[in-house]
Amino acid sequence: MSSHNDPVLDAPLPYGPTLLLEDAKRMMQAAERYAQNMKWPVSIVIADASGGILMAQKLDNTQHSSMEIATGKARTAVNFRRPTRMFQDGIRAGGEGLRFLAVPGVTPLEGGFPVVRNGQVVGGIGVSGVLSSQDAEVAQAGMAALT
Repeated sequence: MSSHNDPVLDAPLPYGPTLLLEDAKRMMQAAERYAQNMKWPVSIVIADASGGILMAQKLDNTQHSSMEIATGKARTAVNFRRPTRMFQDGIRAGGEGLRFLAVPGVTPLEGGFPVVRNGQVVGGIGVSGVLSSQDAEVAQAGMAALT
């Protein structure tokens, strides 16, 4: 799209070796702990480098639709190799950004991120259930478990 001095937004990163189940377990545990500490009922989905689901869970009292939305966010982040907020912001801006509404497979809501290791996309994480900005916080807590 436009330059943000952020390599994830400026040019898509290449795909790399897929996220391992052990990595997904660490991410899930960290994201779940963060959500529970905040008392946020969310669904958390972690995808591999091909968009396949490695792990998915819905915390108690999470609305039913959140699992499907979190899955869409994780897959969007992997398939387009960008945070899902990019699509949300593009639509919010209107004009040419409204074209994102016609792109198949896009969940244009903040809360999905590609998981990057060694400059390569190895998976994705998506979270849904609270405000999109809060979903993003939970997802980032999950990604922090890999650093």
